[in-house]
Amino acid sequence: MPLWKRLFDICGVLILSVILLPILTLTALVVLLRDGRPVFYISERMKTPDQGFQLVKFRTMRPDRADSGVSGGDKAARITRSGAFLRRTRLDELPQLWNILKGDMSFVGPRPPLREYVQDYPQYYDAVLRARPGVTGLATLIYHRHEERLLRACTTAAETDAVYRRACIPRKARLDLIYLANRTLWLDIWIIYRTIFRRKPRRKA
Repeated sequence: MPLWKRLFDICGVLILSVILLPILTLTALVVLLRDGRPVFYISERMKTPDQGFQLVKFRTMRPDRADSGVSGGDKAARITRSGAFLRRTRLDELPQLWNILKGDMSFVGPRPPLREYVQDYPQYYDAVLRARPGVTGLATLIYHRHEERLLRACTTAAETDAVYRRACIPRKARLDLIYLANRTLWLDIWIIYRTIFRRKPRRKA
């Protein structure tokens, strides 16, 4: 990771931790009181092709020991009362400030993948994971809504996995590699700005 990027991440985390502490505390209390324990969802993700880390988010789904793979329509019934709101506003991502501070992630980069996909698609992830995974990124900005629509239509775990492998992994990898070839401080700031102030698509009349 370039030095400028690490310094930007550390400064950003320290500033945001102070500003967002009341929101983090309130969100944790809401999850605890409305949905019970555990408050946090912890899952392995990959930051290099051979090194994993524990990604932390606010829990938005009922726990399931058999849970695996990416989230699609097959998991919709497990979303908790507060989970839909947290996902829609991306407040569930706030605990990843801890991952950024530890150096597991950056503010901007490819979304951290599951180990199984990294192992199955080295032709993509050996290159993509030269960049530190991020909370948001070029692929998130451009492809996230389309990915959500594709996966929302899936009704089984097998279908979700197949669609993700076929339609999402290669397209997101191409966007992540474009980011990797052009990353600068100003590109990171632009991606963060567009992520925060992303316009919602207009509904047809």
